Parts: sequence; C-alpha cells; structure tokens
Amino acid sequence: MGTVVYAIGDVHGCLAELRAAERRIIADAANVPAQRRIILCLGDLVDRGPQSADVLDHLISAPPPGFERRSICGNHDETFLAFLDDPHGNMGWLEFGGEQTLESYGIDLTRLSRHRSGTGGLGEITRATVPETHVNFLRDLPVAVRFGDVLFVHAGIRPGVPLEAQDDGDLMWIREPFVSQTNGLGLTVVHGHTPANEPVFAPGRIGIDTGAYATGRLTVLRVFDGQATVIG
Repeated sequence: MGTVVYAIGDVHGCLAELRAAERRIIADAANVPAQRRIILCLGDLVDRGPQSADVLDHLISAPPPGFERRSICGNHDETFLAFLDDPHGNMGWLEFGGEQTLESYGIDLTRLSRHRSGTGGLGEITRATVPETHVNFLRDLPVAVRFGDVLFVHAGIRPGVPLEAQDDGDLMWIREPFVSQTNGLGLTVVHGHTPANEPVFAPGRIGIDTGAYATGRLTVLRVFDGQATVIG
C-alpha cells in the first residue's frame, strides 16, 4: 500500500501528449493497490511545443478523480518567469523556445515587430496577456520532491553534495557531472532535462526526457513499492 508516483518527463507545451499520458496513468493505476496516487510533472512545462498556455491551464485544473497532480520547476519555466520580470535582460528566452510560448498566448511577434519597437512593448503585452494564475502557479513550483529514497527533480543534483546544500540552479540546469557520476547520497534521482531516445536507467538515476516536443513521446515512470517501471 502507500503512495504511487507517476512521473512525467518534459512536457514542453505538448498538451495532446500530456492528456494521453494521463489516460495511460489512469488505466495503469486501476491495477495498483496504492492509497495515494500522484501525477508529477518533472518541469519544463512550457516552451518549444505549441500549447504552453493550454498546458498550464490543464495543470492548474482539477486532477483526475482519486489523484493528486503536482509539478516541479524546470529551467524553461524559470526562464519564462525571468522574462516576465525583466524582458530586456532576458530576450534570449525567445530563441530558447519562448517564441512558441508567446504564440500559445496569441502574441504574434511578427505583427508586433511591425507596430512596436523595443523590448518594453513586448514585456508589457506579455505581462498583460499571461494570466496571473499561470504566473502564480509557476512561481509556487518546488525544485524537488522526495518520497523516501527517491528524489524527483528536473535536471539532477550535484554528486556528493548533501541535499540541504544543493543549489536550486543545479537542480534545474545541471547535466555534468550528474549524468556521468553516481550521486553518492544513496538516492535514486528521477529527472528530465537531458533528452534521450529511450528512458535511461543508470546507477543512482533514471532519466525520462524523451523529447516530446520533437518526437511525440512523453514518457511516464511509475514508482511504487520500491520499483520503477515505464508505462505506455
């Protein structure tokens, strides 16, 4: 009995794939004797894919009956917030997948560039367009969630550093040395951020970013009773 966690890899604005993943989760959970069922997105909810705004609407809405729905902050989510706070200092976000996110809110950069100049106008329009519920949701996201000996983060952790001393930036951005070294903390780290053709089961970590925005494959990992299993 206890808790079953269904971890979902980087969504990146792919609403259809997210809905399909949740349908797989609901079907799978019918055969899992858990008292608590959690759907957990591992961050990078926005950017690159076509429906970032709709993805946030979906994640804010009520979860499927009998489930909790939670999310972790990824580096793209953090960068989106940084742009909202300081458009001029974070224009690089537009080439980091931000253009697609703005388009999902109905902001046409091509049309805007013909009628307005400078980053101030774009920042004003973006802040006026993105719902406050979306901004508050993103600001409230944790950078890690732990259940027993399994730690769920977006990117990874710095090997050998105690959890209480980990840097939030590493949890959202790290690749090396995390992906090539054991973490040394006796934990299994479930993460996204580093895409691969298939889920990666390596010593001390499980990577489940399979590049949904490019491949259409959004991986779901079931963690229950000491076992981690890819579903669907």
